[in-house]
Amino acid sequence: MTARPVIDTQGDPTAEAAPVTVRASLSPSRAADFKTCPLLYRFRSIDRLPERPTVEQARGTLVHAVLERLFDLPAPARTPESAGDLVAPQWDRLVTAEPELSTLFADDDTAGVEGFLRSAAALLEGYFAVEDPRRLEPAEREALISAVVDDELLIRGYLDRLDVAPDGALRVVDYKTGGAPREAFEARALFQLKFYALVLWRTRGVVPRVLRLLYLKDAEVCDYAPDAEELVRFERTVVALWRAIEQATVRQDFRPRPSRLCDWCSHQSRCPSFGGTPPPFPVAAAAPDPLVDARSRPATPGADE
Repeated sequence: MTARPVIDTQGDPTAEAAPVTVRASLSPSRAADFKTCPLLYRFRSIDRLPERPTVEQARGTLVHAVLERLFDLPAPARTPESAGDLVAPQWDRLVTAEPELSTLFADDDTAGVEGFLRSAAALLEGYFAVEDPRRLEPAEREALISAVVDDELLIRGYLDRLDVAPDGALRVVDYKTGGAPREAFEARALFQLKFYALVLWRTRGVVPRVLRLLYLKDAEVCDYAPDAEELVRFERTVVALWRAIEQATVRQDFRPRPSRLCDWCSHQSRCPSFGGTPPPFPVAAAAPDPLVDARSRPATPGADE
């Protein structure tokens, strides 16, 4: 289910608004890219350079797919055993849909594939340690939601899960397949959830009661309760971030910002911080399609995970 966007976000979030022209779009992952490293944003969003998938990314994608399919089962059947039975079929489905995933293992590396599937199943055990899916009926799973802010910026993203209580209260749930992060990385994860909270508030007039991060590796739960004033401030932050991206695009100036996350970057060979040279700036980048902002690839370890 996709929420209908509310266009005017400057007044009553439930008020009907006149149509406007959407000039640009931004997802939480692309916004986080720019905050982390402007050059990374350019490589992914403007140059659209390919990135070879990693085992960690593939495992995260697989676990998300299993948890989505788990809720297709009748509530009594949502058991650890049933989740485990979904792992291999979902991996086959993902490889069929994204053939590049098959390059993660050699054709004769049966042991590697089996170990990979076992590691995904182990993360699912962490999920069952913190939630009982037999007692849950999510309102939405893997749902694309969107809203327009500042009259012309479309913000959108995919929710892992949205729970709606009988009284209408919303809980946004995000699965993380990495370990529970230090405070700095947790702030990045919460940035993503605040992004979703802002969209939900602007489209449904309801501030989510809980933003929940489920860290499956460590079987930990992190809950955060936003409020409307905080989301107003966050909206200003998102708009300011987009304006900074626009300025960088006009100037063709996306500078690297080295950090520990560079260890997982696919583009070190093109990065000046590592002696590389970025490709020529795309001519068409000055006028990109405002609605082209494909769903991001899985996050690098230590970033969103």
